[in-house]
Amino acid sequence: MVRKAKVEFDERPPDDFDPKNPYGDPVAMLEYREHLVREKWIQIETAKIIRERLRWCYRIEGVNHHQKCRHLVDQYLEATRGVGWGKDARPPEFHEPKKVVEAE
Repeated sequence: MVRKAKVEFDERPPDDFDPKNPYGDPVAMLEYREHLVREKWIQIETAKIIRERLRWCYRIEGVNHHQKCRHLVDQYLEATRGVGWGKDARPPEFHEPKKVVEAE
């Protein structure tokens, strides 16, 4: 049996996305949005894995969990900081309302 080579994924945002004009290229905008969602899911799942390890540590260590599990608590707090669908890292111009150009 021959093993396949390692699968490589392109985890970079699209090169042709322009944050100053996000609607200039709709395909690049959708690819950028998919990239943000994918990165957000990775952060969420990482936090879930650390949370499960923390639960296991609490159960195993018993009364000593304050000292023995402190490193996991620090990792979990760091992993959950800024994670959530309302706290994404989109550029601020995506959060602003659409600007209406008034004719003079």
